[in-house]
Amino acid sequence: MAAELYELHNGTITVKLTNFGATITSLLVPDANGKLADVVLGFDTVEPYQKGLSPYFGCIVGRVANRIKDGKFALNGADYSLYINNPPNSLHGGKIGFDKVLWEVTEYNNNMFPSITFEYQSKDGEEGYPGDLSVTAKYSLPSSTSLKLEMEAVPLNKATPVNLAQHTYWNLAGHNSGNILDHSIQILASHLTPVDKNLIPTGEIMPVSGTCFDFTTEKKIGSRIHELQVGYDHNYVLDCGEERSGLKHAAKVKDPSGSRVLDLWTDASGMQFYTGNYVDGVVGKGGAVYGKHAALCLETQGFPNAINQPNFPSVVVQPGEKYRHTMLFEFST
Repeated sequence: MAAELYELHNGTITVKLTNFGATITSLLVPDANGKLADVVLGFDTVEPYQKGLSPYFGCIVGRVANRIKDGKFALNGADYSLYINNPPNSLHGGKIGFDKVLWEVTEYNNNMFPSITFEYQSKDGEEGYPGDLSVTAKYSLPSSTSLKLEMEAVPLNKATPVNLAQHTYWNLAGHNSGNILDHSIQILASHLTPVDKNLIPTGEIMPVSGTCFDFTTEKKIGSRIHELQVGYDHNYVLDCGEERSGLKHAAKVKDPSGSRVLDLWTDASGMQFYTGNYVDGVVGKGGAVYGKHAALCLETQGFPNAINQPNFPSVVVQPGEKYRHTMLFEFST
């Protein structure tokens, strides 16, 4: 099985993906005048992803997204140790997470309802996690202006933590347009999970009201970012968005000119809002150089380090149970 590029197209949106990491590499979306721009960071070919040059551009991360404190957890009387790839923690599944493996393409349709399904079989003990896990990720274009991702995972023989996240870096003005500090965002969350110096949640659920974390009404991303050491990299508790077909409204993002709008809907309990704080001179598509704050990530997820935090919603899935996580990205002008 080789890493290849695939394309989904519906006359309005064109998305390119690779089976390496089940990754979105390009997404062309029109503005109010019909002008197309590629609104995600990435590379033109699969090689840079395979060489490890990508800071998680566009991929699916797992078996457990975000940070696990000290790379350790206990489950059903057994202790598990993970690779420490983000000292002192384990991040996004470890050394070779789901973003750095080849997924099998089990379905690929470019008919009236374009879709592609990736499947990955994660083995017992892989990256230190317990049990075999069967994972699928289906990307589809359900309408002319939307992209949908449906993730599922079934543990086959042992209980295991599962927390998959889609790690696309968004810049609605175009991937090569500079930083996103003039983008505006609304996050439908009245609380977040504050973190310690190692970016591990303290366990507290903190109201955002009156802080630089309050995006309950639309604000410019750059308006108070200077109050933070490097930028936003925080898990929001999605608790105040309207619901539609089982999905909660998580966020609304607008590019500076207001000509491209992204609405994100999800059934996840949390969302990591990340402002590309550690992107540093990555050479991407067409030779574009991506710097700090070149894009933003909206990673819907279970709460970080939930496996070690009893008061957070559990991310443990039992054998035969099915983990499900759906994201709907709606574009408008």
